[in-house]
Amino acid sequence: MSRFARHLGNQDGPHNPFPGLQALERRLGHALPHRIGSNEGLDMPHRALTARFGKDVADLARTYGDAEAWQVRRRLAETLGLPMEALLVDAGADSLMALALRALCEPGDAVVTSAGTYPTWSYFVQGHGCRQREVAYVSRADLLAPDLAALAAEANRERARVVYLANPDNPSGHLHDDADVLALRDALPDDCTLVLDEAYHDFRDDAWAPAASAVWPGVIRLRTFSKAHGLAGLRVGYAIATSETHAMLLKVRIHYAVSSLALAAAETVLAHPDETREHVTAVVSRREALSAWLRECGGDVLPSTTNFVALRLNDAEHASAIHRQLLGEGTVIHRPAHPALGHLLRISALDDALAPGRLETLASALRHGT
Repeated sequence: MSRFARHLGNQDGPHNPFPGLQALERRLGHALPHRIGSNEGLDMPHRALTARFGKDVADLARTYGDAEAWQVRRRLAETLGLPMEALLVDAGADSLMALALRALCEPGDAVVTSAGTYPTWSYFVQGHGCRQREVAYVSRADLLAPDLAALAAEANRERARVVYLANPDNPSGHLHDDADVLALRDALPDDCTLVLDEAYHDFRDDAWAPAASAVWPGVIRLRTFSKAHGLAGLRVGYAIATSETHAMLLKVRIHYAVSSLALAAAETVLAHPDETREHVTAVVSRREALSAWLRECGGDVLPSTTNFVALRLNDAEHASAIHRQLLGEGTVIHRPAHPALGHLLRISALDDALAPGRLETLASALRHGT
């Protein structure tokens, strides 16, 4: 049986009825300076927009972005050592999750995930009408991680179409090595796809090694510009997958979901990789300092390969009380809503988290066990 939704197998395409100026210029091999057929508001003066954000933003706002994200994919291909055909750019990892479910599943299909992992995935699963099956995390001293063996077993039991794995995990911060992830893929049913959410990939020690971005058949690897690249507000991410998988994703993709501004910003940060690596190094340093301080306070701090620290408390009631008190003080940290992980607190590794007194309420609770 095909791993893709049945109705896509007989559907022609992918085709974009409005390929866009950039794609048309590439096909024709020459410039098209007279843009009088796309019905954009190219004559909008944008005085207010220009005054607030500058001419470049106003110019980008008037036009559709390149639906093929050619320049961003070209730079990604150079950075990751991949063919452009292995890359698909969309409006953030969240949009790519929804896109993957549309291409892989039909209403009623089983989807397997870890109980309490990134909740937006479950939001899309439910919205698509799929049956979600959850398995518990592995939990022991110094470890809270998705249970790969349990995910595989449940997928085979339910004949699942998709298994979701965040790696590094959110909210635990745990990183499974590539060999274990590939073993999970190999243990799944033949027509089941592993959707691998790698939103925090850039914080891995080997993030920029060529092997860390390989195309894996049967796997859709999702990445984002929101974390290490600092573009969360512009919504841009990419998928690494086989050309066959991308062809199916393109059949159900919104062609202009990524704005011209987002594409320009992504291309800019890719052109300056030293800035991104400098940022990642600083985040890792803050993460380790925050982890060390919380451990000194008596906290059960989980190992993390992300831009956050996960703190495990004795119970959900204790975690909830601390969370509420910090909110009352004007400080936002994250407590997972899923009851299976309600005893966790997740703290971003920002300078503000290390500011003297910022988390004293939490530190005091840890020191006194209250």
